[in-house]
Amino acid sequence: MKKGIVKKKLKIIVRVLLGILAILVAFLIIVKIWNEIAMSREKDLLIDHPGEFIEIDGRNMNIYVQGDGEHTIVFMSGWGTESPIYDFRPLYSKLSDDYKCVVIEKFGYGFSDEIDGERDFDTILRQDREALEKMGIEGPFILCPHSLSGLEATLWAQKYPEEVEAIVGLDMSSANYDGLAEIKEGFAQKTAINLNKIVRFSGINRFLMSISEFDATYTDEELRQYKALVCRNQANDTVCRENDAIGEVCEEINATALPSTPTLQFVSTYNSNYEYWKSTHQELVDASTYGKLIELDCDHYLHQFESERIAEEMRDFIDGLK
Repeated sequence: MKKGIVKKKLKIIVRVLLGILAILVAFLIIVKIWNEIAMSREKDLLIDHPGEFIEIDGRNMNIYVQGDGEHTIVFMSGWGTESPIYDFRPLYSKLSDDYKCVVIEKFGYGFSDEIDGERDFDTILRQDREALEKMGIEGPFILCPHSLSGLEATLWAQKYPEEVEAIVGLDMSSANYDGLAEIKEGFAQKTAINLNKIVRFSGINRFLMSISEFDATYTDEELRQYKALVCRNQANDTVCRENDAIGEVCEEINATALPSTPTLQFVSTYNSNYEYWKSTHQELVDASTYGKLIELDCDHYLHQFESERIAEEMRDFIDGLK
């Protein structure tokens, strides 16, 4: 009698679980179909965009320029930032009255195309330099890298010091951070990347994303473009292949002395290993002929939270370069 009751309860539980699974699968299918329809409609939305396409290696790379001045600031986005032009706007909009502000959207980022082949940092650096040259944008540059682009900026200063007037790091990655390659190429990072790929493929990101970080200066059309870029670019293959080259570029950078290039380093106190994180940036400052480190009590995308303070400090720092 008891066995019969147990079997009956198990059958009910199995049916409930199968029902929940069926509902979940149906929901994901509906979301996927809806996302494909939405992305098809959004293609026209991305035709007119800020910036100019430059053909590099047979593909279109987007470069955005705002303002003019004696100094040229080149903004280089952090890993996986889906829309660098909109991401950096809170900062460059406060600087473009006095400086030429340039946003590089690497392949796989923003409005730029994806591209096949290796995404080692020497290739990325070559492509970025070539794009600026084709645009007629001449150095020396003040490189302003966020996060992982700090590795490219450091490499740039080491290999072509005459092209780099200064580096302004926005919580940038540093090759002298021991274990950076293991963190970026490790199991946890790869798991996070795969989850992001699933979220993009399924279209769930269309419903999960938040645009609260964007201020009121963005138009409805710009916000729609941003949403479309997130749905298209999140964890795409071109971006993800950059992770495979981190160990190689760290070895290349660490094989020679840190650049003596003038540097202003902003670091976020939110880093889980903050004291060590700070010390690696202090090493960059100490190696510089003219350096300063500023701690900011905000999240990793600090130019979204402290753009006023950063712009003010950058002006003072650039004045000191003269």
